[in-house]
Amino acid sequence: MKELICITCPRGCHLSVDDNLNVTGNFCPRGAMYAKAELTHPVRMVTSTVAIASISECRLPVKTKEPVPKELIFPVMDEIRKTVVKVPVKIGDVVIKNVCGSGVDVISTKEIKE
Repeated sequence: MKELICITCPRGCHLSVDDNLNVTGNFCPRGAMYAKAELTHPVRMVTSTVAIASISECRLPVKTKEPVPKELIFPVMDEIRKTVVKVPVKIGDVVIKNVCGSGVDVISTKEIKE
């Protein structure tokens, strides 16, 4: 039996999941979906910053457009660390396309003009 705390809403239900992925303790259906996904294929959003070429601001905040598999977090961070962007950049611009072959893009979360 696995014990989890649901993070899909502020309620924070205490979930119990048996070996057959039967979930108890959830107040809403999202808790059951969260628990099953967390135990079979956990994913996370990755947020970080990338370097900016030749500008006074030294970092651009970025995030993955969608969650990536948990096992790819460190490889994704390695790619982000290597990345240097040129301005101008708008919110939502793709900074790294298909990062680590995940099918997920890393996008800008801030606009920086020249």
